[in-house]
Amino acid sequence: MRINPKLFILLGLVLVLGYFLQDLVLNDEQYVARIEKERHAKNDEFRRVQGSPLSAEQRQEFDSLHYYAPDKTYRLTAEFEPFPVRDTIAMRLTDGKAEKYLRWGRASFEWQKQPQRLTVFRKANGPDTTLFIPFTDKTNGFDTYGGGRYLDADPVGEGDDEIVLDFNKAYNPFCAYNVSFACPVPPAENILSVYIKAGEKTFDKD
Repeated sequence: MRINPKLFILLGLVLVLGYFLQDLVLNDEQYVARIEKERHAKNDEFRRVQGSPLSAEQRQEFDSLHYYAPDKTYRLTAEFEPFPVRDTIAMRLTDGKAEKYLRWGRASFEWQKQPQRLTVFRKANGPDTTLFIPFTDKTNGFDTYGGGRYLDADPVGEGDDEIVLDFNKAYNPFCAYNVSFACPVPPAENILSVYIKAGEKTFDKD
């Protein structure tokens, strides 16, 4: 019995596709597992005396921070445009004072078929090279903290024109848990016109 060679080719393509889909599912599962692990670790940090923004009374009642379910579609690769001149600005704090940040560049992406832009900052003083992105979106005051949230990003290499924005890692400022803290207020240039249903939700202080 002679078998058509085209059948072997078709079976080969099916196997390759199957392996590809399996790898994709595993990668998604690994991503979710990594996000969940980071969230559990943060809960543990908040229960400790050292470094936790919670008061002693809050720590006694604390169970867990609240989050949207991890969704890999909220991990975006945005276009990055470094500013040729990185001006130092005084970013306003919730207590009326200010901290110095460098305007490092601009991240541009599309969400819900709408173009969005965020200014990326870096702390002006100190060795930390982590990029800082304070932002507000349409979930603020409803599902998420009314004052906005923060996002950190890895440094962008010289000549690179992309930056990864993982909104599953969006987090609340310390003043969302305890009013004794002073926190940077997201500037007007970082107001998103869409719902970012990812990351940390409002903290229940009661």
